[in-house]
Amino acid sequence: MAKILINKDNLFHNLKIISNHAGSKEKVAIVLKDNAYGHGLKEIASLAKEFGITKAVVRTLDEALEIENLFDEILILAENNMHTYSHTFHIALNSLEQIDTLANNCNVHIKVDTGMHRNGLAPNELEEAIVRLLKKDIKITGIFTHHRSADEVGTTFYWQNSVFNEVKKSVKSLCEQLKVSLPIFHSCNSSALFRTKNFNEDMTRVGIATYGYLESDEVFDNPNLKPVLSLWANKISSRKLLKGQSLGYGGTFTAKEDMIVSTYDVGYGDGFLRLNENQKYLTPKGYEVLGRVSMDNLSLNSLDDEVCIFDDVRNLSKIQNTITYEITTTLSKSIKRTIV
Repeated sequence: MAKILINKDNLFHNLKIISNHAGSKEKVAIVLKDNAYGHGLKEIASLAKEFGITKAVVRTLDEALEIENLFDEILILAENNMHTYSHTFHIALNSLEQIDTLANNCNVHIKVDTGMHRNGLAPNELEEAIVRLLKKDIKITGIFTHHRSADEVGTTFYWQNSVFNEVKKSVKSLCEQLKVSLPIFHSCNSSALFRTKNFNEDMTRVGIATYGYLESDEVFDNPNLKPVLSLWANKISSRKLLKGQSLGYGGTFTAKEDMIVSTYDVGYGDGFLRLNENQKYLTPKGYEVLGRVSMDNLSLNSLDDEVCIFDDVRNLSKIQNTITYEITTTLSKSIKRTIV
């Protein structure tokens, strides 16, 4: 069966770089949404705890429940059906309407739209939100925003920072007036963290950098991160392909000479998608994916019993005309993840 290996040393290498840049492990919230970007929610969560990370970010309540006992604080980004509650959980408030659905006495991080225009309250809605939350005895534990282009050269990053700085001032003033404790403030994702020379916020939400990648423009001084995940497949069968014979659906690969080919047990049903056939994809050992990827298998010019399909998805993402996130998060949850 196909398998995914999680490299513990590489993960810890990345977490050390991240926590050093943030100033401490306590300021790092590891983003574990969508099965930890395809790496395995429980596997990465357990390793993060072992490293000393105390905060996590997930997408749903179900994800939070799976790792509840591993972290002191878990921020839930997109959940409108909180049928249970834990003091560990902190719910992201994405709109004024959502306030009515929140349970009394829960913890909330208010998301502020500083320019991405996807989720979050407008800055001029903050006072109303805070007053309404306090009336329900809801504890406001955080104020945050999200950068739309911290990975790109341009002024948008600084403009959003300026807007968020004004939000901080406004919230601090309101908290003083209402005699309530100050929440923590956080805005930096992976790219924003490493674009910030002197990080001084209370927390950073680090996703893709944890797993060894950054999509930032090359002009930025990105750290030397190491990919954490590798995908492996086992041989199903081998055969001799004669010169002129074609292989697979559509016969898109034709042998130029007699050759030995083998099929392996991974395909687009497992999340390794059909490739752009106009460009070759080579495995780390140099084997070529021949023809079209099938639902449950693919073919290589190899006789190896086991093959590493990839251990770094940056080149593959270019061939697929996508981003590294999409390659890893597409991998099926049914593939066994093993920590090595």
